[in-house]
Amino acid sequence: DHFEVMLNSLTLEEIIGLKLELASRPFGGKSYGIPIWNSMKEIVQDAVLKYSLSACRTKKEAARFLGLRHQNFNALIKKYKTESFFEKNEKKLDN
Repeated sequence: DHFEVMLNSLTLEEIIGLKLELASRPFGGKSYGIPIWNSMKEIVQDAVLKYSLSACRTKKEAARFLGLRHQNFNALIKKYKTESFFEKNEKKLDN
């Protein structure tokens, strides 16, 4: 509960900045060669797609939530390999 309250007090921009900072620490604060700026659109789309699937009961509902046609939604799931992400997490929980 305490962690959720602290996390909720941060803006999305602050959370992204914090994650980038933490990810670069093992490299002395540098992330050279990683195309972060050019990858942002796909990173955000992947995150929102995963959220929609976890927050909605069905794929059809998740597609409506995002304002996408069902076939476009399925194409994005395939592009980002979203189902395999959830399968990997289920396997981790089973172990």
